This record gives sequence, C-alpha cells and structure tokens, in this order.
Amino acid sequence: MAAQSSTRDAAEQGRDIQMEVDRIDAHHKNETRESKKPMQAGVREYPSEFPAQHQKKSGNEAELQLAPMYDAPDYEGSHKLQDKVALITGGDSGIGRAVAVLFAREGADVAICFLESRDDALTTKAAVEKEGRQCILIEGDVSKSAFCEASVRTTVDKLGKLDILVNNAAFQEHTSDIVDLTDEHFDRTLKTNLYGYFFMARAAIPHMKPGSSIIMTGSVTGIEGSKELLDYSMTKGGIHAFTRSLSSQLIERGIRVNAIAPGPVWTPLNPADRPAEDVVKFGSTSAMGRAAQPEEIAPAFVFMAAPCCSSYITGEILPVIGGYSA
Repeated sequence: MAAQSSTRDAAEQGRDIQMEVDRIDAHHKNETRESKKPMQAGVREYPSEFPAQHQKKSGNEAELQLAPMYDAPDYEGSHKLQDKVALITGGDSGIGRAVAVLFAREGADVAICFLESRDDALTTKAAVEKEGRQCILIEGDVSKSAFCEASVRTTVDKLGKLDILVNNAAFQEHTSDIVDLTDEHFDRTLKTNLYGYFFMARAAIPHMKPGSSIIMTGSVTGIEGSKELLDYSMTKGGIHAFTRSLSSQLIERGIRVNAIAPGPVWTPLNPADRPAEDVVKFGSTSAMGRAAQPEEIAPAFVFMAAPCCSSYITGEILPVIGGYSA
C-alpha cells in the first residue's frame, strides 16, 4: 500500500508541475504577443521595418527609401590599418561601402570596384576622403578575369601596393522552384560570386606581402541554406570552402584568409531581389527580429583585416547573423 501511495503522489506531483508550467507558458505567450520588440543593442536604434519598394538590378543605394546606415558615427579609429591599401569589390554600396569607410577611418587608402552605380561609388569615394584617405573608383564586371587583373594593377599603380582584398561583390535573385532557375540565371550567380572571388584573389596574391589579408563575404545561407536562393546559397557555401582551402595554401606566404558570413543586411541587394511587399518585413525572422545595418557588419571586416586584432586567425568563417534561435 505504501508503494502505491508513493506512486500516486509522484504522478500527482508531476501533474501539478505540468499545470504550473502550462500556466506560465500561457502567460509568457500572451506577454510575447503583446510586447515582443526587435532587439536593439547598438549605440543608436536601427529600423525593423522598411518601405515597400522594388529596384531594377543591380540596385542603387541612392534610390533606396530609408537609406542604409553605413557611417558608424560612434566608431572611433585607432590606426589599426594605418597606411595600408585595400581593394574592395562591390564597394560602392551596402556592406562594401561601410567597410570602405571604416577601413579609411583606421588609416587605409581604398580602391573600390563597382558594376554600374557611379553615383553610389562617388558617394563612397566622398565618404572615404572625408576620413582623410585616398579612394579610387574602378568600374567593371568581376566575373571577367581580365577586369580583375586590371583592377589589381590599377590599385597597385595608383596607391602603391595592395595589403587587403575584400571579395564582396555578389549577384542574388530568388526563385521558388528549381525548374524556374534558368541556365542564364544560374550562370550569372556563379560567375559573379565564385569566378569573381577566384579571379580577384588570383590576381591579388602575387602583389601581397606577409601580413596581408583576404576577406570574403560569405552568408548565413552558405551555412543554413535557403530554399528560394538555391544558386546563391551554393555559391556562398563554395566561398566558405574556398576561404578554408586558400587559407591553407597561403599560410607559408604569411597571408591570412577569412570570411564574414552575415545574416540579413539592409542593402540595395534586397529590394533588387524581392517583391516590394516582401521588403517591408525584411530580416524580421532573425533572432533579433530585424535586419542588420551595414555599419553593424563592417567592424568584423576591420577585425579580420587588422594584424593587431587577428594575426592568429586564418581559415575562419565568422557568422554575424543577429543571434541563434533555440
């Protein structure tokens, strides 16, 4: 009898615990429904919604409603990249522009490659020069080997050397069904995102000395995949593998190779990919409940570029994705 009583007590205790947890869960669910807000952990508040808008490719930052925040006014430089020279592909807008500005604030001169948005490129140039550093503009298509070689030569001829390569230019366009992903679409994504990274690295490496750095822009899609970005995710996973492989090859030369893998970031890439109505809540499914702004991603590139910060880091993929959902 004592054993039966003990069994009943244990079962009853389990049900009591269950009822209490159910009550707490219901309370938290209502609380979350009413009060959950996107996380703000920076020095200024960042937007969690965007005006509905759609752009023709390749996208233009100057025409974006709600301009991306790239100038990081509270970031103070400390000579981490003093008198170094950086070449940044896709440096006219988005992450590339923010990286160019912070590199300049850390003392670097910058060359930026861009496809066609000259107004955006000129804005980036002015922002770099405002930091007291030189900026040269190089227009062309990174999927062409000859252009990548010419870009490196121009950088070295005009700025004297090359210490940092940031492979950042990308093509992204969604498709909901693999049968709708055309040969032309697939080819453009791979040529820009993979050929471009390879061609630029191959051209740059002979000019780089020990202590130099190559940084690739990867993506959370290269880690987690994305059902509507099959080709883009494939290239970003390839970029991560290229990063690790090339880093091993270049250790003897003293050149570090790393990748930053951002989550959703507010740049012209997004409204040039998505329908206007989908842009409004862009980034809301991240753990922080919002997209990043370019200035929130750029310090990671400074970290990987600066020998004083990351001299023992190579072959790493650093996710900057706004947290993980349990």
